[in-house]
Amino acid sequence: MTTPSVLISGAGVGGPTLAYWLAERGFRTTVVERAAGLRTSGNPVDVRGPAVEVAERMGVMERLREAATDVTAMSFVNGSGRQVGRVNMRALQRATGSREVEVTRTDLARILYEAGRDSAEFLFDDTITSLSQDGGGVEVTFEKAAPRRFDLVIGADGLHSTTRRIAFGPEEDFVRHMGLYVATMQLNGPADHGKDVVLHNAPGRMASVHPVRGRALAAFIFRSPAVQGFDHRDIEQHKRIVTETYAGDGWRVPELLDGVRAADDLWLDAVSQVRLDRWSKGRVALLGDAASSVSLFGDGSTLAMAGAYTLAEELAASPADPRSAFARYEARHRTLVDPKQDNVAMAASLMVPSTRTGIAARNLATRLWPAAATAGRLRNLLTPRRDPAPAAA
Repeated sequence: MTTPSVLISGAGVGGPTLAYWLAERGFRTTVVERAAGLRTSGNPVDVRGPAVEVAERMGVMERLREAATDVTAMSFVNGSGRQVGRVNMRALQRATGSREVEVTRTDLARILYEAGRDSAEFLFDDTITSLSQDGGGVEVTFEKAAPRRFDLVIGADGLHSTTRRIAFGPEEDFVRHMGLYVATMQLNGPADHGKDVVLHNAPGRMASVHPVRGRALAAFIFRSPAVQGFDHRDIEQHKRIVTETYAGDGWRVPELLDGVRAADDLWLDAVSQVRLDRWSKGRVALLGDAASSVSLFGDGSTLAMAGAYTLAEELAASPADPRSAFARYEARHRTLVDPKQDNVAMAASLMVPSTRTGIAARNLATRLWPAAATAGRLRNLLTPRRDPAPAAA
């Protein structure tokens, strides 16, 4: 039997994980990535639940722990900087028996890429421009590389997936704005509060400083209807949106807005859900945010890694029948994804209360709840339900 060939679009988290596991199972894998190299993002993301097992099987969990941000608590402060609430994240981990780790997206993507780069082909600074499939494979044209034919194509290219647009239809058919935007940027030095994430709320808005090894990260989450004419690649537009939204807020916000105006690495996008009736069409399938973006608290990386493992496992079980493999992958992985898609509103109410009364109630709750109760509440919001443990590789 000829070795099946698979093209994966996207070298973020899900793409390299899938490339690794497909190569382990005898597939020839190629990864195409629009960026000229690995994308840089200081955004903290989590590896938790089933993703921990995937990382351990890949032999990268120790490297992830070495790269961890090592956050120990979340502190809520008022406009003058006085602490008005605190959640002990270490207590959460102890209460839940969690083995999770928080790392920057940059470090996670790099470690996953390094685990699989010797067993897969990577094409950077390129992207898919068309797909034409028949009963035996998919003809692919690229922006720069010569056309090629693959047995299968997997879109792991994020919320604004090119693969999904070409194979399934326009973005607006599948992407639903959830009434929130998130902006992040790196700061020039370390955080002032050691290992605490420090958060300040005004009604409908949250600003925070997150300790990351070497350089702290500022984040802004705010409630807003969809911005007309929004362009997720227009940094000058992003600066205007953030500075206008947060004008007049207290705490360190004026200082952070000065950083926004001067930033060359500001990132802003809507919190969105992706919902499709099916994640595959013939020989093309979707993975991670391209199929089911749900993330507000870094869950996307965990779900992408778990989904990549499941997809590789199912394709290996029936390489001659990819449609059946895609259907089994989707049925299994939706048990993780669907509950998370239902929790976004609850998570938003915790982190970005829309009223001053809501902010006060949240702050009071963090002081009154016992550590175990706090941990249980957050666990329900933040932790995907477990899929059955992966079978031995």
